[in-house]
Amino acid sequence: MSRAIDTLFRDTHFDTFRFDDQVAAVFDDMIRRSVPGYPLTLTMLDVLASTHAREGRRIYDLGCSLGAGMLAMLPAASQHHAQLIGIDNSLPMLQRCHRILNADARASSCSSLICADIRDIPVRDACMVVMNFTLQFIAPAARLPLLQCIRQGLDAGGILVLSEKIAFDDAGEQQFQQDMHHAFKRQQGYSALEISRKRTALEHVLIPETLQNHIERLQAAGFTRIHVWFQCFNFVSLVAHADA
Repeated sequence: MSRAIDTLFRDTHFDTFRFDDQVAAVFDDMIRRSVPGYPLTLTMLDVLASTHAREGRRIYDLGCSLGAGMLAMLPAASQHHAQLIGIDNSLPMLQRCHRILNADARASSCSSLICADIRDIPVRDACMVVMNFTLQFIAPAARLPLLQCIRQGLDAGGILVLSEKIAFDDAGEQQFQQDMHHAFKRQQGYSALEISRKRTALEHVLIPETLQNHIERLQAAGFTRIHVWFQCFNFVSLVAHADA
């Protein structure tokens, strides 16, 4: 199935970015053309799930959007008889996610979707939790309590996969990484006007932090070993271990 092309910011200016019907309709195209390395993060979810899925345990995708991460982990969940749980507070996203997952026969027996704020659903009996570009949309003051709840719900030996857009303390580094990100988006077909409009719409919605901020917060939440397994410009993905 061909994906709808994102032209939302071509002719229209949005004051605030929302995960509504318009965004849901083009989100797959939007994220692939906006986040450098995104397909690789999905491929590695399959690898990570294949090594951490446990029978009778749960794999959570917090902020699951259209279910790309869940689809990536579905083979491992099915093979290891683990339960995939996707949570998102956008009903338009989940409605599309439901249709996408239902196209795979394995999904009906090992996956479920919940429309809710991820802060309101306790994580429990989890061998793996995924937050792919989700924490950046949570208010900074609420991020540590959320990570603490995730850590409490993870089994010993479980992992949290945290992917985020990051900021840099050094002004020169920040400028370089931002410029390269914008160059990537132009290469993907976005105009300078589209990039500017989307950046303005996200300004007070997506709040990035430095990599060090993320590592220190994960440590404060009780995670022990933290690995940066991926970085492309100003996007990173970490694996945080919940050791005994």
